[in-house]
Amino acid sequence: MRSEKEMMELILKIASDDERIRAVYMNGSRTNPTVPKDIFQDYDIVYVVTETESFIKDEGWIERFGELLLLQEPDKNDQLSGVQANVTRSYGYLMLFQDGNRIDLHIETQEKMLEEYGVDKLTLPLLDKDNILPSIPLPTDVDYHVKQPSEAMFFNCCNDFWWCLQNVAKGIWRDELPYAKQMFEGIIRQRLDEMVEWYIGCNTDFQVSAGKMGKYYKKYLPEPYWKQYEKTYSNHEYANFWHSIFVTCELFRTLAKEVADDLSFTYLLMDDQNMTNYLEHVKNLPFDAEGIY
Repeated sequence: MRSEKEMMELILKIASDDERIRAVYMNGSRTNPTVPKDIFQDYDIVYVVTETESFIKDEGWIERFGELLLLQEPDKNDQLSGVQANVTRSYGYLMLFQDGNRIDLHIETQEKMLEEYGVDKLTLPLLDKDNILPSIPLPTDVDYHVKQPSEAMFFNCCNDFWWCLQNVAKGIWRDELPYAKQMFEGIIRQRLDEMVEWYIGCNTDFQVSAGKMGKYYKKYLPEPYWKQYEKTYSNHEYANFWHSIFVTCELFRTLAKEVADDLSFTYLLMDDQNMTNYLEHVKNLPFDAEGIY
């Protein structure tokens, strides 16, 4: 596997040798000093170019980066699907190489760059042939820090969590596994994760990021809470699914009460108690029942 030094030298050499490429910058995790380096980190690179057409026509130009294992061109895929994409201003290549390295490369015109450069505070200039890159502060992940919720946000999260659990229970009773699972993973987990992040925020003065899709939860949650979080995942067996639901309820309840105490909010205890009782009832409801109660 090529080293970071080798990859960066290659990325910059290709840019230096090509007159169409006038500047290079990087964003993403490699610009974030708080993120530990590992072998799976990709290179989020932007080439500022004089035009995009010649790059798009020459489908082989990206071979200079190495032997590809897999390539995705999101803009091309959009076009094939009938979605409008202005490829005269920007175009993307997601490249995974045979040695395991990955580059997410975007080419964009100077006009496009001036509209967006530095909006993502994890932006680092690497090459500027014409001094066209505006001056920006050093990279920081402050925009990705957990944000403190308002009381309305807290209320909505709690209310939606407890309300939507009845849909999960209904799906299990009906033996509609895809519906029940998607309701749980798509809505209930989203609300649980919101509460997890607010809990992390409360315990770090809202000065850290919980990571994309919760990848740092294990780092910031106390071990007993993390062990509970692990158990919120289950397989297709309904007995295991029900167990994960009640573990999820217990964890949500614990975290929400702590967040409420910390931020001086009111926890919806009645919603919690009513839905917990309802779930217990539906769990034991015969499959041929003619009434819920």
